[in-house]
Amino acid sequence: MHSHLLHSLRKGRLPALLRVGCGALLLGCLPLACSHSPQVRTLKLAHGLGLTHPVHQAIVFLAERVEEKSAGRMRIEVYPNQQLGSERQLLELLQIGSVDMTKVSGAVLENFSPRIRVFSLPYLFRDREHAYRVYDGPIGRELLLEGERYWLRGLTYFDAGWRSFYTKSRPVRRPEDLQGLKIRVQESPVAIALVRSLGAAPTPISWGELYTALQQGVVDGAENNPPSFHSSRHYEVCPYYALNEHTNVPDILLISTHTWNRLRPDERAWLEEAVREATAEQRRLWQQAETEALEAVKAAGVTILHPDKSPFVEKVQPLLEQYRQDPLIGPLIQRIQRE
Repeated sequence: MHSHLLHSLRKGRLPALLRVGCGALLLGCLPLACSHSPQVRTLKLAHGLGLTHPVHQAIVFLAERVEEKSAGRMRIEVYPNQQLGSERQLLELLQIGSVDMTKVSGAVLENFSPRIRVFSLPYLFRDREHAYRVYDGPIGRELLLEGERYWLRGLTYFDAGWRSFYTKSRPVRRPEDLQGLKIRVQESPVAIALVRSLGAAPTPISWGELYTALQQGVVDGAENNPPSFHSSRHYEVCPYYALNEHTNVPDILLISTHTWNRLRPDERAWLEEAVREATAEQRRLWQQAETEALEAVKAAGVTILHPDKSPFVEKVQPLLEQYRQDPLIGPLIQRIQRE
């Protein structure tokens, strides 16, 4: 019995006790108490965001819809707040099948599935509707499934809004204002190149460590969307938020290919239908959260700036041109711009 349990732990197959883990503690238990009914398929979904974030709320909605559609025969256990690891660690856990599903930023996924980096390029989309057409159309589908060769099957794109700069010591009204500042970026080659092209020093730091890094002056600012700026409480440290909206990098919901291959056709159908409904719900929640977040940080004393975007667009043209010459990315840029 003990050797069987140890083997299961190593493989990540022991079911967790607590569903939709609001700060769940994984407690020890007797073998019988830990087991699920053999008729119930339980998937473990972990991500790095907090409980108030619209993406987490959409994932909880997804779990509810899966359970309803399957009449309780399929369940999703949710572990938020980096309980099971950072986004990069969660992708690695999916690759070996120790976690079934996760949500990561497209910027992190590009380290595993290279063509996804196209979504990290600056000023790629004309507006939100253009982005949705690409995500939900042939290009988006193609890129979701491309990750299968890396044991990562994409299921959908969640809206993660437009990323903009927030800073501690001075407002950013034009690219020159970024000169000499250390700006936190995601672990993304494109994000690093983008911030460098605008004259700042890109500094990769994990999301969970960023508040302290801002407080202690390890970095002078960061870039993110309004709900994340608000829910992370980074506005307590950074009083300037410049809505230059340089990128629209989606969040991507993924399932381990190991898990997908084990699912029966009816289980896949339940999951895919629930994912479609959760995507619509997430995008509705997101747009509402953007408005609320901007109002909240403004009320807290943050100076919100609306800089002219054209100097930023001009400054990143050499970076875009570099990627237009890339045989992997160049054709994708052309297709996206034709949408």
